[in-house]
Amino acid sequence: MTVEPGVVGSRPAPAGLPDAHIAPPQVAEPGDPFSTIRVIDVVARMDRGRPIRLDDLVDRLNATWLDWLFTRAVVVDVLVTLQSNWMADYRNSSGIVLESGPYGDTVTLEDSSRVDPWIVGQARRAERACRIALDDFARRDRVAEG
Repeated sequence: MTVEPGVVGSRPAPAGLPDAHIAPPQVAEPGDPFSTIRVIDVVARMDRGRPIRLDDLVDRLNATWLDWLFTRAVVVDVLVTLQSNWMADYRNSSGIVLESGPYGDTVTLEDSSRVDPWIVGQARRAERACRIALDDFARRDRVAEG
């Protein structure tokens, strides 16, 4: 029998073979677009005009994304970036307010009609960064072998 380069075959899976689409756990990191888009998703669903504890955001993220581990540092990194972007776009600090409260650090989103379209734009920016990272990964031929 001869070898045919590139031919692997396409047999059906044997009966009882488990699904290989199990994702490994992820540790969210500051600056990572995949972490960022998940934090923005939760922030976009927050109540407006009232302080929300950062620890509650962290808990919501960890309850929503069971295969991820989010820390306060990751959430704060995204919130500070969002706050900075808001100030650059609107020249005020009322849109995203980070402060200490009696129950811990909080974030408050402005209760106005400009928040939703703005936060969607921020999420789309993070999504583009995710797609670029995926494209860069797909272009690599192989993991470096030692």
